[in-house]
Amino acid sequence: MIQINLKAAKVELAQAVAEGSASGGKSGEEVYKAVCSMCHQAGMLNAPKFGDIQAWAPRISQGYETLVQHALKGIRSMPAKGGNASLSDAEVAGAVLYMTNSSGANFKK
Repeated sequence: MIQINLKAAKVELAQAVAEGSASGGKSGEEVYKAVCSMCHQAGMLNAPKFGDIQAWAPRISQGYETLVQHALKGIRSMPAKGGNASLSDAEVAGAVLYMTNSSGANFKK
């Protein structure tokens, strides 16, 4: 089991999750496709669309750790963990890394 102290989280750990971990956790891309894409592909409920650099810019400027906290706890219309409570915190963090880096961020891998 991977535990993350988000204040001290290492981007290397998030990258490992984004690419798929040896522990069998889902990759960031897998989580995005299974959970996040429903809203972020179409922009439902004002979700920033995947790959929309302009829509993501103000969110990215808040920093990776803040975005992970929003994804874990929920924000505005987005429920905690995108509505899938079975996701681990590390899987959610990987999805955030995948979405943001595919939408203009350059969070270190």
